[in-house]
Amino acid sequence: MSAADPAAGEVKAAKHARSAPAGDGRKSFTRRGWTVVLSALLVVVFGLVGALVRVPYVAIGPGPTYDTLGNVNGAPVIQISGQQTYPTDGELRMTTVSLNDQITLFGALGLWASGRYALAPREEYFKPGESDEQVQQENVKEFQDSQSNAEVAALRHLGYPIKVLAQDIVAGSPADKVLTAGDRLLSVNGKQVTQEDDVRGALANTAPGQTVPITFQHGTDAPRNTTITLAANPDPKVTQGFLGLLPIDRADVPFDVKVSLQDVGGPSAGLMFALAIVDRLTPGDLANGQHIAGTGEIDEKGNVGPIGGISFKVVGAREAGATVFLTPEQNCAEAAAAVPDGLKLVKVTNLDSALTALEDIKAGRPTPSC
Repeated sequence: MSAADPAAGEVKAAKHARSAPAGDGRKSFTRRGWTVVLSALLVVVFGLVGALVRVPYVAIGPGPTYDTLGNVNGAPVIQISGQQTYPTDGELRMTTVSLNDQITLFGALGLWASGRYALAPREEYFKPGESDEQVQQENVKEFQDSQSNAEVAALRHLGYPIKVLAQDIVAGSPADKVLTAGDRLLSVNGKQVTQEDDVRGALANTAPGQTVPITFQHGTDAPRNTTITLAANPDPKVTQGFLGLLPIDRADVPFDVKVSLQDVGGPSAGLMFALAIVDRLTPGDLANGQHIAGTGEIDEKGNVGPIGGISFKVVGAREAGATVFLTPEQNCAEAAAAVPDGLKLVKVTNLDSALTALEDIKAGRPTPSC
């Protein structure tokens, strides 16, 4: 038998050497490995987007409630100085809506899943280009106007006198440089002014270029007589002369009414403020020991208008212990669809109807419901 060929063995060994893996210890990823890595990266990216990126929506839900007959942070919500007031019993609770802005995707989903909040496009509450500060300023002004309107409506109901002020003066108008905002209007075009509608009535049959006499009072100065030549109205559809001021009713009383409530905006507390003022200034008590809540924008004549977020306000009212909810007539259908058990909806159209309803509740008589 012949010996093995050493050259053939060397060739075989060389083949084995060439087919051996590299000696640096690295291993190539399989398709499954890359899938796991990419999936993990996508999860991380999605998590960061959901946790950090804000969505163009706001979350709306029940907000805090405040007893307008009670105290907040140690101070009465309604403070009346310089006039006799009377003790009250029970609650007249105003309601609010909570609005969460600048929420993330995960935050929005969490609030929506809770069942207490609804999501709405942000542009429904924030005008394009409007800053958060501007929105806050608008809400504060609406809240302050609601306080003033509530005071006028309540005091007018109680028979106190009303005065008419120039609320705003249009720049460059005939009234500009003659009157200033806050001046009291006593007569316009020969007609005595006792409410803001008198000003509009006095100008109803005037024409541009017509000169009208005006009597007004600046602060505590003596009344002053002057004449103003009316201009053409900026609205071409209006043919009467243009004076250029916005009249507004305000109470003419020797005492002060102040609402002390911070971090609340919007006009919807007007009705409950008006009721509290009436309750403070009259013997007896409107709530009669009960927990009564409500909402509604109010004007100087006591008319109650609709508000937003009623479905959340009835929930907040019930959670605060209210058993009766004063509801603007135009909000009745929406409120009835969301009212929780144990809360009675009472329909109101103005301050007088709300006061009548409270008297009926006290006497056990039926009330108009939604």
